[in-house]
Amino acid sequence: MTKPLRISGLLREKDVRRLTRLTRGGSVGPTAVYYAGVTAPVISASMSVMVREAMRMAGLSEYWQWFIAALVAAFAGISWYLIFIRWSYRHKFGRGTEMTLETAISLDDAAILVKRGGIETRIDWACVEAVRTSRSHVSVLINGADALIIPDAWFGKDKASRAAFTTRLQEKAPN
Repeated sequence: MTKPLRISGLLREKDVRRLTRLTRGGSVGPTAVYYAGVTAPVISASMSVMVREAMRMAGLSEYWQWFIAALVAAFAGISWYLIFIRWSYRHKFGRGTEMTLETAISLDDAAILVKRGGIETRIDWACVEAVRTSRSHVSVLINGADALIIPDAWFGKDKASRAAFTTRLQEKAPN
C-alpha cells in the first residue's frame, strides 16, 4: 500500500473558468437550445396567422397574403431563436462553494478523494478517463462526473511534489 498523496487549495476564478471549459461543450446549455427550438416555431406560426389575417382584412390577394405572412413568420422565428439563444448565454463561471471553500484532493490506492467543506466525493480509479497536464494546471477527466482541475499554484514552487502527484495520477488512471 502506497502512502496517500494530498494537495489542497482554493480555486480562483480563472481556474473555475478552465474547469468549466473542460466540462462544457459550449456557452449555451442543451435546455436553452431545446426551448429556443420549441418556441421559435410557435412564435413563427402565430405571426403567420396574425399577418395573414391582417393582409386579408387589408384586401390583398391570396398570393400576397400567403407570401407576406410566410416572410414575416420566417423572420419572426429566426429572430426569436437568435434572441433566445443570446439571452441564454452562460455568463458566470463556478457554482456553489467552488471558489470560497478549500478543495482537498487525496490520491490513495483505491480512489481519488475530493473534499470541499463538509462534502467528500470518492472517485474510483476506473472512472478516470484521462489525466492531462499543462503549464498551469493538471486536469482529470472523469466518466460520469465533472472534471477536476489542480492548479500549479497549489504546489507552490515545489516541482517535485507536482511531478509526484501527476505521476501517481497517471499511473493509477486506467486509460
